[in-house]
Amino acid sequence: MQDVFVTPFIGSRIGRPRQYLLSILSVCLVSAVCFLFSSYIGVEVVAFLLLLTLSLIAMFFDILPVLLTALLSALIWDYFFLLPRYNLRVGNTEDRILLSMYFVIALVNAVLTYKIRQIEKIARQKEEKAKTLKLYNTLLNSLSHEFRTPIATIIGATDNLLEHPGRLSGDDSKKLLTEISIASLRLNRHVENLLNMSRLESGIIQPKKDWHDVHEMILSILHQLEEPLAGRQVTVSIGDGLPLARLDYGLMEQVIYNLLHNAALYTPPGTPIFINADRFAGELILVVEDDGPGIPEEEITRVFDKFYRRGRIGGTGLGLSIVKGFVEAHNGAIELTNRASGGACFTISLPACFSVEIEEEEYVS
Repeated sequence: MQDVFVTPFIGSRIGRPRQYLLSILSVCLVSAVCFLFSSYIGVEVVAFLLLLTLSLIAMFFDILPVLLTALLSALIWDYFFLLPRYNLRVGNTEDRILLSMYFVIALVNAVLTYKIRQIEKIARQKEEKAKTLKLYNTLLNSLSHEFRTPIATIIGATDNLLEHPGRLSGDDSKKLLTEISIASLRLNRHVENLLNMSRLESGIIQPKKDWHDVHEMILSILHQLEEPLAGRQVTVSIGDGLPLARLDYGLMEQVIYNLLHNAALYTPPGTPIFINADRFAGELILVVEDDGPGIPEEEITRVFDKFYRRGRIGGTGLGLSIVKGFVEAHNGAIELTNRASGGACFTISLPACFSVEIEEEEYVS
């Protein structure tokens, strides 16, 4: 369906003055070529070629430039091709009828083509509106569930702490506070994902790069994910002598956090997770693997779509979309494959600048 609606956008990106100029130039160019071969082709062929040119112009430009082009093509056809040439007089009744019919056909062709474009535009707007409504409903349904659970937990725990402070033991109070903390972090994660997706869609993501230790960043993220990763063996492998990398810490921290949280969400409890960081051909390569069931082949191309969730697992379906957006904001790429031994493998390649390269350049200079 999208291919049908390509043409309206071309004209919308070109200003009205340029549309007039390009329309006139197109008709003049076709007329000049026809004039050079006028001894080999008849006036009917010239008329056909001019009408074809007019149809193409009508597919891309607004109605006024198209109507002007229709009038101009009729005048050029009369002046340069109909006998007697080089004046606007028409020699006989047959040519007068032919010229009149050409002008009418040109105008009707221009108007009909423009009307078709308008109908396509309306249809496209309806399609986009329906798609937006569907996404809105999906998001609303997802958020209504994902926000309700942590909010209910926070309300229930705080009510117990406020209404029965004397009846609760120290362990009970600590347990309720832990539940509030976990629920608050979960709620904050959903809000952060929504804000990040809003930033991505608005196009205001501009990475603020600085020198960072990738190993320290990964350890910091693992500390944040102690609760979701509890009972799992997480193996971190860092390339020998991996230098500081120049990247946006906040964006890449969110990328790795979402990938690890995703692995914890979609794999059985107790299964291991592997993280690898190294450099290859001047790029920073980050790999997050799990030992879970993997991802069905038909879903691999869809997991980075907004609001796409696998199975009945909770979540807003924004985590991997944000991962892809933040990686691309670094001019990098992310690839998802299934491991031969089972499980999913996310491979990120970033055109990062390393501190050792700067030192080598300074030494050479």
